[in-house]
Amino acid sequence: MPYASVNNIKLYYEIHGSGPPVIFAHGSGGNHLSWWQQIPYFAQFYTCVTYDHRSFGKSEDETPPKGRAAFAEDLKGLIRHLDLPKVAIIAHSMGGRSGSMFALRNPGQVAALILSGSNGGSDSTEARKVREDHKSYPPFHPKGALRALSPRYTETEQEKAFLYRQIMRSNPPHKKDFLEVPRNLIGRSTHDKFNELSIPTLFLTGEEDILVHPKTIKIAAELIPHSEFISIKGAGHSTYYEKPDVFNRLVRNFLTKHRWDASTTV
Repeated sequence: MPYASVNNIKLYYEIHGSGPPVIFAHGSGGNHLSWWQQIPYFAQFYTCVTYDHRSFGKSEDETPPKGRAAFAEDLKGLIRHLDLPKVAIIAHSMGGRSGSMFALRNPGQVAALILSGSNGGSDSTEARKVREDHKSYPPFHPKGALRALSPRYTETEQEKAFLYRQIMRSNPPHKKDFLEVPRNLIGRSTHDKFNELSIPTLFLTGEEDILVHPKTIKIAAELIPHSEFISIKGAGHSTYYEKPDVFNRLVRNFLTKHRWDASTTV
């Protein structure tokens, strides 16, 4: 099994396909297996790198654990281990912390950044108010259903919903506050830095997302004028999982638009 010794841990990763490199950073409900509907498609055009964040899937954390605080440096170590001078990053939800922080710290190495269900740290007072209201008055969701998937999908695609849950359960347990934003970062935003760096950025959200309110993602994109925003109909939080054909097409078009294709010299 391929492991990279980075940042005091061994990080599990896989490589599929050939062409310009694309890194896939999963969310808190997944691991490298989450991208099973993306890799067969994208591997036709790109060198696809999937990996398990520390404390997810086959990657362990150190003692005492660093958790999410080390995500960006772990990604940097993996990219260095693979000797990739420049990459495109597709990051979902929690993975957006890895992708956005790596991009901000190493902008010359990022050809494009796709953030799915993540604001990438681009935030405002308005977005925080939306989150507070959303938390106070959460939308109805059937008891026992996966909040990362829309109720309709869970009902009509029972086998795939089951697989999503099994992938999620293959991860070690995490504390309830694992993804909470550190106090020193509350009220801060990355949009000014993103504006300065002008990294091609695409924000994707699902219209039926009940985990991360779609309006907060739209606000994040509006704070970064050079970015693009797309809302996918009929999908919940995990758009890549529920609407893989739509997700794949939109991302592929964005990468091609920004010249990350077979003609690229890395």
